[in-house]
Amino acid sequence: MALASEMKALLLVGDGYTRTPSAGTLEAMEPYLKPGSIAVPTPGPTQALIKVGLASINPSDIAFIKGQYGQPRVQGRPAGFEGVGIVVATGDDPYAKSLEGKRVAFATGVSNWGAWADYAVAEAASCIPLLDTVRDEDAAAMIVNPLTALAMFDIVKQEGDKAFIMTAGASQLCKLIIGLAKEEGFRPIVTVRRDEQIPLLKELGATHVLNGKAADFETALREAMKVEQPRIFLDAVTGPLASAIFNAMPKRSRWIVYGRLDAEPTVIREPGQLIFQHKRIEGFWLAEWMRQFRDRLGPAVLEAQKRFSDGRWSTDVTAVVPLDEAMARLPAELAKPNGKVFIKP
Repeated sequence: MALASEMKALLLVGDGYTRTPSAGTLEAMEPYLKPGSIAVPTPGPTQALIKVGLASINPSDIAFIKGQYGQPRVQGRPAGFEGVGIVVATGDDPYAKSLEGKRVAFATGVSNWGAWADYAVAEAASCIPLLDTVRDEDAAAMIVNPLTALAMFDIVKQEGDKAFIMTAGASQLCKLIIGLAKEEGFRPIVTVRRDEQIPLLKELGATHVLNGKAADFETALREAMKVEQPRIFLDAVTGPLASAIFNAMPKRSRWIVYGRLDAEPTVIREPGQLIFQHKRIEGFWLAEWMRQFRDRLGPAVLEAQKRFSDGRWSTDVTAVVPLDEAMARLPAELAKPNGKVFIKP
């Protein structure tokens, strides 16, 4: 494949981090990104250059471009953490060389050459050679959500209780976890923001689906807690909703925060819960899990590919947006419920 000397990309406007709180929605593109043309990067010794076929958009991407993620922005570099494409060049590392010409799912990680571009750079170790039976739409979303789903469901299983609770129940990640839970006889309680999402999630296997915007939410929450007694809370939202859930949970509960979709303050209603009820608050970051549990990564990747190949998992697609239309279309497409949005160079 002949390499171009320049490429189109969505480039970061900001640099480093910001201290300004912001919700997890992308209200406009212009404060954070601009379209541009830059030189195609050269991969380092252990890296791969990938011709991007499809790039996904995750909540972590939105946090990153706003300067609120655990990794600093580099002004003028492409955004986008995850995608699928063909490896067209590599460094001299033997494993990197072995990927040449292969279709891979990839995470850009610390390379700072993101996937919202014609070409991306990723560490070869973070590239996943794909089975032919995996669709591009699933491959482009192969790493962030599927690996997080498998890792966090392991936490649920280790705790031992069959019931657990999740916010952002209609997200792609929660749908994957609901599927895992149904197979193994677990009882997920999930929150949503729209009544029309309730039947879909119950059909997938959620035991209780509660509308966090409903007037009787806290009453319904207390009733579900009394029946199910969940001690694991997987939270992508924070804010007042998460505070209410944690307050209603039983003794020895664990609140595991992995996102912040709500910019409102997160208040601990009764700090004595942490002392006298032995409740805990902790965080989950997939990048850290991957570093800490390298031995689990290979089996988790294979499991995810098998699930996408045989239909147990499937990525719900809201829209595939051409790169040159992304500035105009992305905020509106991302505001739609229930599916993922992709960028296609």
